[in-house]
Amino acid sequence: MPAATPSSTPAVLVGRAAELGRSRSAVVGCRPALVQVEGEAGVGKSRLVGELVAAVAPAVPVVLTGRCQRTPEPFVLGPVLEPLRGLRRVLAGCELSPVTAALRAVVPELADVLPAPVTATDPRFDRHLLFRALREVLAVAGPVLLVVEDLHWADEATLAFLRFLLSDPPARLAVVVTFRREDVVGGMPLGTAFRPAAGVTTEIVELAPLDVAQVGELVAAVLGIEAVGEATAVELHERTGGLPFCVEEVLRGPGDGGVPVRVREYMAERVAALTPDARRLVHAASVFTAPVTAGQLGEMADLTGQRLRAAVDEALARPVLHQTGQDAYWFRHELARRAVYRAVGTMHRAELHARAVRLLAATDPPPLFQLAEHSRLAHRRQDRLSYGERAADQALASADAATATSLLRQLLTEEPLAGEDVDRLGTKLGEAALLGLDVAASVAVLQPLLADERLSPAARGEVRMHLGLLLARQSDTLAEGRAQLELAVDDLADRPDLAAKCVSALAQPFNGDTPLPSLTRWLHEADAIAGRCEDGELRISLIANVIGSLVAVGDHAVLDRLDTLPQAGRTPGEQRQVARAHCNLADSLTIVGRFDQAAGHLRFGMKAAQDSGARYVLSTARSTEIRLSWFTGEWNGLAGRATSLLAEHHGLVAVASELHLVLGLLALARGQWSAAATHLERTGARTPRDAVTPVALSGSAGLVRLALRDDVPRAVHEADTGLTLARRKQVWAWTGDLAEAAVDAYLAADRVRDAETVVREVEQGIAGVSAPLTAAALHTCRGALAVHAGGDGTSCFTAAARAYEDRGAPYLAALARERADSALLRRGGTAAITAYTRCAERFEALDATHDAARCRHLLRGLGVATPSRRGSRGYGDDLSPREREVARLLVTGLTNNQIAEVLFLSPRTVEQHTSSVLRKLGLGSRRAIRSSHLA
Repeated sequence: MPAATPSSTPAVLVGRAAELGRSRSAVVGCRPALVQVEGEAGVGKSRLVGELVAAVAPAVPVVLTGRCQRTPEPFVLGPVLEPLRGLRRVLAGCELSPVTAALRAVVPELADVLPAPVTATDPRFDRHLLFRALREVLAVAGPVLLVVEDLHWADEATLAFLRFLLSDPPARLAVVVTFRREDVVGGMPLGTAFRPAAGVTTEIVELAPLDVAQVGELVAAVLGIEAVGEATAVELHERTGGLPFCVEEVLRGPGDGGVPVRVREYMAERVAALTPDARRLVHAASVFTAPVTAGQLGEMADLTGQRLRAAVDEALARPVLHQTGQDAYWFRHELARRAVYRAVGTMHRAELHARAVRLLAATDPPPLFQLAEHSRLAHRRQDRLSYGERAADQALASADAATATSLLRQLLTEEPLAGEDVDRLGTKLGEAALLGLDVAASVAVLQPLLADERLSPAARGEVRMHLGLLLARQSDTLAEGRAQLELAVDDLADRPDLAAKCVSALAQPFNGDTPLPSLTRWLHEADAIAGRCEDGELRISLIANVIGSLVAVGDHAVLDRLDTLPQAGRTPGEQRQVARAHCNLADSLTIVGRFDQAAGHLRFGMKAAQDSGARYVLSTARSTEIRLSWFTGEWNGLAGRATSLLAEHHGLVAVASELHLVLGLLALARGQWSAAATHLERTGARTPRDAVTPVALSGSAGLVRLALRDDVPRAVHEADTGLTLARRKQVWAWTGDLAEAAVDAYLAADRVRDAETVVREVEQGIAGVSAPLTAAALHTCRGALAVHAGGDGTSCFTAAARAYEDRGAPYLAALARERADSALLRRGGTAAITAYTRCAERFEALDATHDAARCRHLLRGLGVATPSRRGSRGYGDDLSPREREVARLLVTGLTNNQIAEVLFLSPRTVEQHTSSVLRKLGLGSRRAIRSSHLA
């Protein structure tokens, strides 16, 4: 779950656009209308009606809202009479017929605007007169929207009046009712035979639960964030059944036992109304976390024959249980189950779980995970250990690392174990955790386990190795992970196979600020071990680390070995290492700028990771895919993909830092300065010992660019910081973008010698090294030095642009072309203007908003008209390209003045675009704009 606080404002209406549109069309039409909104409790009927009321104003200025109450004694006509009290001002001065005097006694607040009382009437006709009076008042006050909520609880008089009203409705009246079909005999509150008068527009709007994507959108809206990860959305959808009310209640506070108070109260009311047999059945069902058969429920509740059938039918009719398949029954959602479960007595719960163990143990095959959990809750410790470990083994065999690690953590922390059990479960947990994504929870168990006296020396080295590898995946613990691996090498002196894994991990150059020469010994040792290793899984693992590392540091010789990378494994473990080898290689190829090769290995590796269940490998590959998309200019939807993945894997340093980098660079190109700063600060540039070094260096380059806008001293400081890491690390193949940014910063501060030093260091550092991106960047650096010295640098910038184009990096090429064409523009001429106009078009094609605006602003300053290449056609109710640019910046919270600065426009022009955006999107406030509106 996201660690955030729900916003104080109501969540946006999600997933109901079609239903809202149909309802609005009926209500604002020129004929009387009846809209019946039906759906189960919590599905969002009242929310839809609230949005409908807001949407039809001011076309329907009078809205009367009544709510039916579930009370012991009926409140006769209450839902209709109560809202009439507010009509005094509307009716004042209206000419009302004598029949409306019938309302004097029941709505005394209107007495002074109603006609004088009629002389005594026949009591047999009083209800008819009252109904006529109500209809006339609604007609006179029109246009009127009459809303009656929870019609399933309506008294008979209210239902009779609505049938009377709709048999001859006023012309300017719309009636909206909400109800739960399951709580109405026959399913229709106005009666199955009821039909409104001819000419009445009718709509029956059925609200279904939200799907997973819509739950994710609702969560993001409630928490006030851009997006949530798919895993979070799936989890909440499973817990809440997609009911908006339940989603919002969970986010506002878990309540007792993780069940929101209102959900608990609702279920308690439902269960209390059941007969004893049905209640026993429901209590029995509540101990299961998956659907069960009627026979199983009968065994659990000691019910058979007609008693069982009657109990099942009653539980379905209420409804407390739902039929999920043929002879399969469970609750509507997990929160409902928990609410019922919490109401069962502690001793009775334990007894029910013990019954469940006996029942499920007899099935073939036995559901091991369920048996483990029932054993735990029944306090059967030996069964818990046996079933739990078997369930973990089964989960690992099916590549379900999340389930396996969860079970193993519970066994290690909850059960009293013997030493041999600790050894076995501890090593299993380490192996399973390396396949999954929940690193922090496993680290929290393995760290204290190292000091546990029950852990044998033989197992301690293996547990330490696993802990070191896991620590290397977390933010802020890379250095600690390396230290644990170095200790593990000594602990595993008698286990050369495991010691080789430690050596291989220590040889990785990507993490921290350890100088490359210090890693060379480990790298060559790992390569030698791989050459003589007979264990297939270990050999492929070593190859994956060695080849990826050598490619990343620019080793020419290793390029001839890429075709020797294994394509398939003989075991699931080998296949996971094959996936890792190709994904690691793709990441390294992306870093140095070999994008075509990277894409091929990435496709192969991701499929292999998906097929073999290597979830951690797949998560790192997805972040590599996003970085590769940034380089290759596939920016459409890229920010959304990166944000979603970041929400899922914010705790994995290799994934999160790379995603922050991409989001920061996108924000820079689009002028979103605050977002750029936030993301670039989280790339590891400030914490090099615990950073992914190539990402941290690029993060430093981004921070230099950000500061160059208005703070040259700050830019110089950022350049100094980044270069300190580069000089310590000594992997110059990773310094291309930092070199460009640092040279610009030093030249802006007139520190020419520092700029020249950077160029010289990079030239020497990549001599004899395969580093195409950094080589291209050197052309840009030389051009910048030439311009500062009074030349134009055109040839250098053009060479850089061509090199980037050859690599397939359109944005980097566009930046280099802009520098080259700027030099031409200073000379003047139509050709130069045409060339520079193409710069703006290149940036526009990438949606690099700020870069494009910068180019067009410069051209306007020279008196050149700069129409967008997209033309000046009318866009009607669709956002124009400029409006979309403004809307995207509004989403980030920028003011009009700030947007004007980003887009090189006047604040007045931005104000006009903002008004147009709000009008076209149908929103009342700029704060209501979300990225989903721009999809």
